[in-house]
Amino acid sequence: MMKGVTNVSWSLQRGELTLATPFRFSFMKRIELTVVPRSSRNEIIEQPDGSLKVKLTSAPVDGEANKKLIEVMSGYFGIGKSRIRIARGERSRKKVIEIVETH
Repeated sequence: MMKGVTNVSWSLQRGELTLATPFRFSFMKRIELTVVPRSSRNEIIEQPDGSLKVKLTSAPVDGEANKKLIEVMSGYFGIGKSRIRIARGERSRKKVIEIVETH
């Protein structure tokens, strides 16, 4: 078996454990950040408290700033955009994003 992959499914009828469905374990990192829309350039600044300040060129209209935030963060961490989601603060400057790590 590959590391991190387990083939397990539960049979509740007889209380048996059978090998059937593969799944991967995934973990999430949560990062608090402050977004500054309509900035002159896209920039990420690490704050002394461990949070991030993210300056974005896009305006906070129709979710454009949120899309740009995910794009900028994926480039910063070197991961795909699909692995980042906004957990809290979609309509606020204070946000919490989650980064999914699959093992």
